Amino acid sequence: MLQHTIRVTRIVIGSVLIVLGALLSLPLVPGPGLLLVFGGLTVLSSEFEWARRSKRYLHDLFHRLTGRPHGR
Repeated sequence: MLQHTIRVTRIVIGSVLIVLGALLSLPLVPGPGLLLVFGGLTVLSSEFEWARRSKRYLHDLFHRLTGRPHGR
């Protein structure tokens, strides 16, 4: 029972972070909105493969756009 509660809590927190991040990113101004979306994907990546792939894609995109080497 506790495992289900923890899983539901992760899903809710991750979803709320993504929705808040999307709302803050509406004017297309990078900043806290994008950080919240990435944080939400990080929380959801412990439960879902699609979130893990999305987080990896955004991480790689960030490094390509900034020209920074990967820290892996």
